[in-house]
Formats: sequence, C-alpha cells, structure tokens
Amino acid sequence: MSYAPAHRRAANGVVNKLDPEDRAFHDWYRFVLSFPPHLVRDYLERFAVEGKDLVLDPFCGTGTTGVECKKRGFRSVGVEAHPLAHFAARVKVDWNPDPDGLIEHAEQIAQAVSERLESEGVRDTPGLSRPRRRLRTLPPEAHALLLTDSISPLPLHKTLVLLDCLETYEDERYAAHERLALAKALIQAIGNLRFGPEVGVAPAKDDAAVLAPWLEGVSAIAADLRKANGDVATEVHLGDSRKSLGSLRDHSVAAVITSPPYPNEKDYTRTTRLESVLLGFVRDKHELQALKRGLVRSNTRNVYKGDDDHEWIAQHPEIETIARAIEARRVRLGKTSGFEKNYAKVTRLYFGGMARHLSELRRALRPDARLAYVVGDQASYLRVMIRTGQLIAKIAEPLGYEVVGIDLFRTRLATATRKQLREEVVVLRWPG
Repeated sequence: MSYAPAHRRAANGVVNKLDPEDRAFHDWYRFVLSFPPHLVRDYLERFAVEGKDLVLDPFCGTGTTGVECKKRGFRSVGVEAHPLAHFAARVKVDWNPDPDGLIEHAEQIAQAVSERLESEGVRDTPGLSRPRRRLRTLPPEAHALLLTDSISPLPLHKTLVLLDCLETYEDERYAAHERLALAKALIQAIGNLRFGPEVGVAPAKDDAAVLAPWLEGVSAIAADLRKANGDVATEVHLGDSRKSLGSLRDHSVAAVITSPPYPNEKDYTRTTRLESVLLGFVRDKHELQALKRGLVRSNTRNVYKGDDDHEWIAQHPEIETIARAIEARRVRLGKTSGFEKNYAKVTRLYFGGMARHLSELRRALRPDARLAYVVGDQASYLRVMIRTGQLIAKIAEPLGYEVVGIDLFRTRLATATRKQLREEVVVLRWPG
C-alpha cells in the first residue's frame, strides 16, 4: 500500500506521470494503486461504452471504475466486500455536498475540537500539549486489532475527540465526506504506519497533528466537488461477488472493468486496519473474521475450515499442478508453519473463488458484453510462479466466455526473486 503518485506504463515499458485528470476524485482515499484511472478510460473506449450502457465493477475497491464512469456520464454499479473500501467508493461517487458548506462545517467542528482539547491541556500542534487528565483510548477488544504502535497515545486521544465531535455536530450532508477525509489523514499523517510490499510500523512519534491533516483532506474533497458535474446513476453495494451481485437485473450489464485481488500474502484487512477500527467498521475479532470470510480467498490469513471454493476448479489440471508444486517445495524446504501449510490450499481456493464469481456473473451480462480483469503474476508461495491472467482466462472458457486476449498492463519486480512479473488485463466477451 502506497500513496505515492501512481504511474502509467505502456506496453513498451515507457512510464508517464499520472495525468492531471486522474487526480480528481481519486486521492480522497485509496489503499491500492494497481488500478489507475487511465486504464478504466482505455477500456471504456475500447468496449465502445455509450449512452445508458451499464458498467459493473464487481471488485470495486475504493471506486476507481465508478468515478471514471460518472465523470463520463455512464451508469455504473460497484460491488465490494470490504466495508471500509465500500464506504470510500460510495462517498467518492456522491457529488451532492456543497463544497463551501462542507469546509464551513468542518471548520466549525475543528473549532469545537480545539476548544475541548485545550480544556484538557492538549494542543493540535505537536510538542505543545501538557495533558491534565488521562488520555482516552479504544476499548480493549478494538485496540487488540491494531498493529502494535500503529498510532501513538496522544494522536489517538485527539482522534477520538474529533470522532466525538463529528458525531455530536453531525450534518448528514457532509458526515461521510468528513469521515473519509479522516481515514486518509490517519494513514498519511496521524498514525505511525509505513508502506512497502506490506504494511508495517515506523518508529513511533510522540505526537502528531490531527486537525490540520484532516482539514487539508476536507479541502481537497471540496476542491474536487467544485469540478463535479453530472447526475448519472452510480450505485455501490456491499457484498461478496462470488455469491451475489446485488440487485442487478438479468442481462443488464454491457461491460465489466475490475481488478480483483491476486493470490499472494497481502492481507487487505491488515493494510486498512487502523482506519477500519477507528471509524468503527471493525470492532472486535469476530467482526474481523466475518469481514475476511466475505472476501475472495487470496491469502492464507482468510482461509477457514469449511471453505469449498476449490470445488469449482477440482478438475483443472494446471491449477492442480501448481498447487502440488507449492506443496512439494514446502515439504522439500522443511517449511512447517500454519501459513506455509496453507499455500497450496489458498491457491486452489483463490481460483475456485474466481470461477464461482464468473459463474454467478453470467446471468447479469447482456449478449456481447465485454469484460476486463486486471490481475498480476505471483511468486509469493515459495517462488512457484502463478500466471494469474492465463489461468483466469482458462477458467473462463469452460464457463462460456470467449477469451479476446490478454493485454500487458505493466511489469513489476518480484520482491523475493527480483524477477519481472507481468500485470495483465484479461479481456473476455460474453456471447450470450
């Protein structure tokens, strides 16, 4: 997870800086950058989406496809199983708030927070606080979910006071946008997180400003809202695209543009843990487990007894060969941890989950619907290569899809092997 600017890589390997248009509505909050806005535009054009065509993103994350469709006047539906990402996607396509009213309301809340903090001897400017009472913290069951030292006690206290005031002075016109700005501030400025191949914790800072980065985020949202135009219908549903696609009518979807998880050890509930807990989307280990059960099995931290997605690809020889190669290498290397023992299992579950999704999706597609799935090669499981795009294409064909092609999106360097891995767009057609 990274919040550095995304880059555009053409098939010839040339990298261009992010287009200015890409910044609008996308930087409010996003926890993956593998799916840049220009890619959505490219496939909307390639698929000749027009008029009242409906575009679906069944793994919508924080809403890239929905935002790009709304900017261009196309109807879209997103489905997302992660409650924080669903919240972000839903807010990012809500362009109703008056930007000046949003800023004015946020400044009023900031004033109330400042007054309350100062009465306790706490200042938003780092280093100036002299607390006169015990600092607030989270309930034990919620605090136990956080990565250790991911937020220091004083910034946590300030954040909890801000959350109190957001609730006390809530205005339904602005509440969601204000909370989304806080989610971004938590990971960029308030907390102690650092991001590389995985999320980690940097050396803890004693103090950090809370109101200043939050107001900066609100101002960024307001600036984009001033550019907004268009009232096309854009829906975002909380759901598991392996089992349900919300209220989609049969034969209604003209195009699918999406980026599902890849099979690797990236736990997306971990990369979003700080803001998920503080904003109340996950309050204890039971809610966290329920969240994970609703996700495609893409890593060993969300594999559970009773999972049966592997049954969807039980007869697939290539996937079975890869799973057996992973298990054989694990045994040969003497790897005995519970996670390592699940590498082969999660590989089968991942591709089975994608087959289950593609099967469920068929009823919603209209004849000649076009689909683009952005996926990447992986070698996370003991360096056994998994050609994700090629395998998804081979899963799709027996389900009735036509494989139009596999486009190279970009290449990236594998952390473990230092080899180039392909990120690709699997392009499908539904004949009907």
